[in-house]
Amino acid sequence: MRVVILDGYVDEPAGLGVPPYIDVYPRYVAGAVWSAKPGTDIIYFTVDRARNNLDLFMKTAGKADVVVFIAGVVVPGKYLGGEPIKVEELLLWSKLLEKPIKVLGGPVARFGMGEEGGKIATPPSVFMNYFDLVVTGDVEMAVYHLVKEKLRVEYVDPNIRRKNYSEISHFAVKGAKIVLQHPNYGFNLIAEIETFRGCPRRIVGGCSFCIEPQYGKVVFRPIPDIVKEIEALYNLGVRHFRLGRQPDFYIYMSEQANEEEFPKPNPPAIKKLLEGIRSVAPRLETLHIDNVNPGTVFHHKEEAVEITKILIQYHTPGDVAAMGVESADPKVVKLNRLKVMPEEALEAIRIINIYGSRRGWNGLPELLPGINFVAGLIGENAETYKLNFEFLKKILDEKLMIRRINIRQVLPLPNTRMWLIGDKVVKRNKRYFKRFKEKVRKEIDLPMLRRIVPKGTVLRSLYTEAHEGKNTLARQSGSYPLLTYIPGLLPLRIKLDVVVVDHGYRSVTGIPYPLNVNKASRRLLLHVPSLSRRDVEKIMVKRPFTNLDEVALIISNRKALQYLSI
Repeated sequence: MRVVILDGYVDEPAGLGVPPYIDVYPRYVAGAVWSAKPGTDIIYFTVDRARNNLDLFMKTAGKADVVVFIAGVVVPGKYLGGEPIKVEELLLWSKLLEKPIKVLGGPVARFGMGEEGGKIATPPSVFMNYFDLVVTGDVEMAVYHLVKEKLRVEYVDPNIRRKNYSEISHFAVKGAKIVLQHPNYGFNLIAEIETFRGCPRRIVGGCSFCIEPQYGKVVFRPIPDIVKEIEALYNLGVRHFRLGRQPDFYIYMSEQANEEEFPKPNPPAIKKLLEGIRSVAPRLETLHIDNVNPGTVFHHKEEAVEITKILIQYHTPGDVAAMGVESADPKVVKLNRLKVMPEEALEAIRIINIYGSRRGWNGLPELLPGINFVAGLIGENAETYKLNFEFLKKILDEKLMIRRINIRQVLPLPNTRMWLIGDKVVKRNKRYFKRFKEKVRKEIDLPMLRRIVPKGTVLRSLYTEAHEGKNTLARQSGSYPLLTYIPGLLPLRIKLDVVVVDHGYRSVTGIPYPLNVNKASRRLLLHVPSLSRRDVEKIMVKRPFTNLDEVALIISNRKALQYLSI
């Protein structure tokens, strides 16, 4: 039997699958197939690889018994590593494949497809006539039963859901080897790791726009299962991990998760989890988290401080606690049942800063908050944007640090309260949104970035990913990696250190550190701190040099030598 998995990439509030990330869906599906029928030939395509060689994909998929399409962007963003599949691609490619059984899974089948914030999502019903099985439940469970039932689609419940994590514990381990077929394997591939699903705030209805409450009660994944999966991935060569597939990392294994809106955290369980990961993956390069509810930090300060300290002990620096603040307007907070009032969010940011702002070995602070704003919510008006900006200005004035500010327009999804509102508020306040975003970029983002990585900061272990014009784009591996523009066309897929020489609103300019004075281009040399244009001209004429002492004799400022090498 042959199965093709097309990874169209997902982006959800609690999960990311756009390269360099690989999310759980393709891994679980592969594991389900291999559990049901060992020895099955599984071929994995990313949507970018399929686009780049559509004939190969169509030929390969056309000969398969089953093609599983995974897709669903619920929180659209801008991506460097890949472009999620579009609705028209999903429909066309499926239509062109006649022989295989076509399965659609992921957020697209359950919640619909969003391609741009501020616009209404395409509902799942649109895809029903193009696929043999649109899995509104858990795609790995449906695929497992499809294989077990000898590919008889009529015997598979499209709404089938796992009852607990024991049903997929083998899938996660067996499916790990699908990473060997990912284009980023052996380079900067990050495995997104699931810890639990469901949102404790479902007992109060949850945020007006969010899909997480629809997953039902909070169900935690056992520590041994997570550790076993990471061990399997690590033994296959994966070195980058993110514990990102949950709405709030700080409440992992909380005993009150289904009883309280803000359940009391369980620091010993988190310590046990992180210890277990480190024991099976001793030389990992990245261990980050994603979502943290600012309400948890505010309502349980003592436990939050303890977890923050535990994280710093076991993770890798440059980590981000992404906090869904959404709005600093108390009226909007109430009407949309958001997590925290502005002062509560500010206190959570302060707490994380106290312990996480220390600079780590890779040049970035250990753990900083990241802030999410969602525009277009119920009750929003011009005053909302004023309050949002004042909130951010207060953070800046208090000399606190936040790693990134994510400003997006709401994407109304089926079965959320915002589905009934649609894009009315977005359209009404479009001019306020645009003005706010521009003002934040200029007056908040730029000075904040200068605070987080001042000029002269050495950033370690960046991966060169793409060329843009005459620049090379490079990033560290991590939750929300800082984009670095290197002035020059360096080879791609190499790893290097850089020194920060300038700042943009959301990115920095950096040059390789140390810079080889004999090989560097004139353009790169012109960016070396303390090196004048005249110094560069002298270097170009006099090189090659045998040592830096020779360079010191011809330049005007010896401080430049700290950035150079032979």
